[in-house]
Amino acid sequence: MLKQTIQQKIVQRLSPLQIQTIKLLELPTLELEQRIKKELEENPVLDDGSDNSDDQDGDSEDTRAKDVSLSEYSGDDSTPSYKLYVNNQGKDLKPEYNTFSVRESFQQSLKQQLGYYGLDDRSYRIAAFIIGMLDDDGYLRRDIESLCDDISFRLNIETAPEEIEKLLKIIQGFEPVGVGARNLQECLVLQMESHSEGPVKTNALNVLKNYFPEFTKKHYPKIITKSGMSEQELKEAIEEIVKLNPRPGGQIDDSYSEQAQQVVPDFILDNDNGNLSITMPKFNVPELRVNKRYADLLVKSADVNSKEGKEAASFVKQKMDSAKWFIEAIKQRQNTLQNTMNAILDFQHDYFLEGDETKLRPMVLKNIAEKTGLDISTISRVVNCKYIQTQFGIFPLKYFFSEGLLTESGDEVSTREIKNILARSIVAEDKHKPLTDEELVSVLSKKGYIVARRTVAKYREQLNIPIARLRREL
Repeated sequence: MLKQTIQQKIVQRLSPLQIQTIKLLELPTLELEQRIKKELEENPVLDDGSDNSDDQDGDSEDTRAKDVSLSEYSGDDSTPSYKLYVNNQGKDLKPEYNTFSVRESFQQSLKQQLGYYGLDDRSYRIAAFIIGMLDDDGYLRRDIESLCDDISFRLNIETAPEEIEKLLKIIQGFEPVGVGARNLQECLVLQMESHSEGPVKTNALNVLKNYFPEFTKKHYPKIITKSGMSEQELKEAIEEIVKLNPRPGGQIDDSYSEQAQQVVPDFILDNDNGNLSITMPKFNVPELRVNKRYADLLVKSADVNSKEGKEAASFVKQKMDSAKWFIEAIKQRQNTLQNTMNAILDFQHDYFLEGDETKLRPMVLKNIAEKTGLDISTISRVVNCKYIQTQFGIFPLKYFFSEGLLTESGDEVSTREIKNILARSIVAEDKHKPLTDEELVSVLSKKGYIVARRTVAKYREQLNIPIARLRREL
């Protein structure tokens, strides 16, 4: 038996403008430039203002189409002109920069060396395939048996593990030394074997080949006991080992997989005798506007009584709406970024005066959300991948956010300050007897910071500092 019921639901839907604004908020300056260029290419009624002859302020009523009466388009004339235009030009123009540089890739270098080896076609194809399987660090992460299957499937060449091993040995002789290794131990051994003969090399190879687990865990007394080396001999061997490169593939830049990001500041801090202000340079972001005259002409050129004409008018209406939403989203992005940065500046005013890290106040997203009246998720999008240029350096906005802890005197300090003191204490420690986490708690306590041992361990891990045993030196 069918039964009909009426149910009322409240569903919140984002408007196209809100969706557009959210997407633009997350973009740093360079990506915003690319996004605007893409929009200009895809939307014919969006104009970058480069052609002064199309300036809408100079358009007279006579130059506009008079016979456009389709309902899909006629409503556009009521749009206020300020919503059809946005000035994105700042006072400071961005200097030219290279966004792409062509360099010899890591694998190209190895294949070039392979070409000098004089292999037959079969061996060359297999060796080139092995090179293609190396990761960015220069390691071969695939096992030999799997490589045989891959080569059989992709190259239609039946091969054996022995042939793979032989060709891999050739590749391991290429520059940079250490490429083609299957693990860190093999990588370091390959590099050490290329060094000049001598007692230091002999001892270093002995450590790498026979005592690698003890070496990685810094169990030096065990190595001395088992190997018969003196403490001085082991120290010299370790000094030689730590000079080796654990990432040989990183010696050659690969412009196609390069992860380096060019940073362009989204804000510039000006300090005029203690009066702080924020500017937002717009660099190459063009002035945007809706070219209504061009939109009118598009509709006028079509037969308004035909199906094609109505479709053309509908198309123009859609593009007009899209252009207006995009321009308004750019405006809202500017205002949101400016308001957020001003709130951060006000909150961290003492820090921005001098750049003294000890004056950074504990600050979380909620603090700035409350000051601006914006949602926490909006603040999160604003600070993501955004940078500010100050007289004491360029910083990501995330740098200024940290939680707080109370000192013995009851003052609230930033966890960043605690981490800096922790890092400095570890740098100054006796490396022959490094400080344990318990001892670090005591060091901080003497300075007035009450921190639990597990908190010290957490901060140490966040600073990528190993435990005391792994920091010990001979």
